[in-house]
Amino acid sequence: MPESYGKRQRSTAKAKKIAAREERRLERKQRDADRAAGLIEAGTPIAENEPDDLPEFPPGLDAPEEEPATSEESA
Repeated sequence: MPESYGKRQRSTAKAKKIAAREERRLERKQRDADRAAGLIEAGTPIAENEPDDLPEFPPGLDAPEEEPATSEESA
């Protein structure tokens, strides 16, 4: 809040923000209830990703290299 707001203006602005937040919460709750009842459809479905045309590994490599065993493990 700007410092130029007086105490009354600050409290009015806060009250408006709280009222708007409560209204959005109630609207969301009503939409969820309507979706559960089948009155409205769910939002836009998320499309599946298309498979890549690229190979999983670069050419010439069959799989990621494994770490070589160290002498500490064999002891």
